[in-house]
Amino acid sequence: MDWYEKLNDYFPEHEMKDPNQLKDLIEEKDVYHLVETDDYIVLYAEFPSFIFIDYLLVTSRSRGQGIGTKVLGRLKSKGKMILLEAEPDSPDNEDAQRRLSFYFKNGFRLAESIRYVREDDEGRPYPMHILYWSQSDLPESEIMARMEKACEEIHNFRAKRYYGRLLADPDKVLSWKQ
Repeated sequence: MDWYEKLNDYFPEHEMKDPNQLKDLIEEKDVYHLVETDDYIVLYAEFPSFIFIDYLLVTSRSRGQGIGTKVLGRLKSKGKMILLEAEPDSPDNEDAQRRLSFYFKNGFRLAESIRYVREDDEGRPYPMHILYWSQSDLPESEIMARMEKACEEIHNFRAKRYYGRLLADPDKVLSWKQ
């Protein structure tokens, strides 16, 4: 699972799923897909009404060549809303700044009314942004419903087996901002 090592080297530890959970998702969930090339890795779930991007990594030697935009273009061509999570912008995290800039440049919008806060293995909370792309305007209630589904079916798939807890109980990690 060389692809897992590449993801693990790039993404923050608290955002990485157990490799066995990912293996089970790929092998047992018809909606979950891994696409790996020399230039990129993408893990995503394709539901009837939306796509949830779990991980997208363009290899360091291939960044800046438009490859990530092409990957997103292929997913956009399916005509479904696309949903993903991203770390909030912070001055001391250039990777987060680059990722957000990349997604915004590719037409993604921030779900501004939704608060999404997960916990790491030590119980420390970490907020995440929910970003989405759609061909038409969507009420954030639809984005919330689809994010709940992604939490239930992807993040929480066999989570108790691998972590002893749910990774993203929608009732606890998702809420409306006041």
